[in-house]
Amino acid sequence: MRAIAIISCAAAGFAAAHPAPPHSPAVVAFTNVTVIPMDRERVLANQTVVVRDGRIAEIGPAARVRVPDDALRVDGRGRYLVPGVAEMHAHIPEGNASPAWVERVLFLYLANGVTTIRGMLGGPSHLTLRDRAARGEILSPTIYTSGPSFNGNSATSPEVARRMVEEQRAAGYDFLKIHPGVPRVAFDTMAATAQRVGIRFSGHVPLEVGLERALEARYASIDHLDGYLEWLAGMPRGPSQWFGLNLAERVDESRIAEAARLTREAGVWVVPTEALMESFVGSEPPEEMARWPGMEYLPAAMVRQWIQQLTNFRSQGAWTPERAERFLAIRKRLIRELHAAGVGILLGSDAPQVMNVPGFSIHRELRSYVAAGLTPYQALETGTRNVARFFGAEREFGTVETGKRANLVLLDADPLADIGNFRRQAGVMVGGRWLPREEVERRLATIAAAPGE
Repeated sequence: MRAIAIISCAAAGFAAAHPAPPHSPAVVAFTNVTVIPMDRERVLANQTVVVRDGRIAEIGPAARVRVPDDALRVDGRGRYLVPGVAEMHAHIPEGNASPAWVERVLFLYLANGVTTIRGMLGGPSHLTLRDRAARGEILSPTIYTSGPSFNGNSATSPEVARRMVEEQRAAGYDFLKIHPGVPRVAFDTMAATAQRVGIRFSGHVPLEVGLERALEARYASIDHLDGYLEWLAGMPRGPSQWFGLNLAERVDESRIAEAARLTREAGVWVVPTEALMESFVGSEPPEEMARWPGMEYLPAAMVRQWIQQLTNFRSQGAWTPERAERFLAIRKRLIRELHAAGVGILLGSDAPQVMNVPGFSIHRELRSYVAAGLTPYQALETGTRNVARFFGAEREFGTVETGKRANLVLLDADPLADIGNFRRQAGVMVGGRWLPREEVERRLATIAAAPGE
């Protein structure tokens, strides 16, 4: 099982209208709050942060900053203000998905503090959705999107690959998505054409390409750590199943340092999607996983399908409990050593996907990075400052600083003390629009009452 099967997010019976975005005051002031700016590891106690027209207008000690008379005051005493995070391996419903379902998926991201998403399997409707989100017409994170994927069925020859790159660049997609199966000759033409027309590419590493060629071609990001276990096992072109799960016993861990060096020198970022890996190869019964937080907001038919997928996956192919344990241990060490070598890590869990509910899975992803050896600050950095650096948008978002886009999360406890505290959210702000916890919970309750079949 090499490629991830993307679950259709269209759901029959899921047609109730998504609530319209609420009116939000032009000025919001977070008072007496502790700010974690994420420009470096530090905290600023007892601050007032003024947001005006979607931007951070002023930050300073509460005793010095005057709160405008027309501002909505948000009491920050005992709370922590941090940048919103990104889901860098997101999926947005496409095809025959209803607008209501699409907007609800986008809201599930927001409801968990995810204020930026990178859609990893795009289409024409996502370009319109990206623009509507940017204009504030829908409640949505900021959207970056790929076009339709390059895979063994689409990019079948150099000529087809060249045409796909040119068409997607002209259409205005933000990047190209690579799936498994692309022939080496088509990949090489794709990479050369992408460089010529000025568009980046991310995703899987096809077996015919292998990790070293992928690094040489300068992927923007390699997702799922695809290609790494094959390279570490000395079998860069297969046979491989499920990101090298079947090769776990052959992995030479002494080569991890070299893999990290090559990745850093290539300037390639990585998106681990560790929550997905742990869902698939872990030992928790699928029926129990189906009761994880967030599952109540999905159609029951989708959850049943996920249970069946996991049951099938663990009953055949490469999976054994012992191999799964080694596979996950290798990946944890790989994440830790990539980070220590200076490789840029980006927060991404792959949602919606098997047992990964949009937004909810990002909390598990953050915990997995800390379990791998990153500090809570370093884990948060993968979804904030690092993302802004990746997009070349450091003047726009990623830190809590004057002039930045007001994509913020207010927390009830310190995430630098325990990364699990990122779940303890008093509210989310996206583009200056404030959604207090009560509003988030009301909308979630509406979704849970009619998740559809």
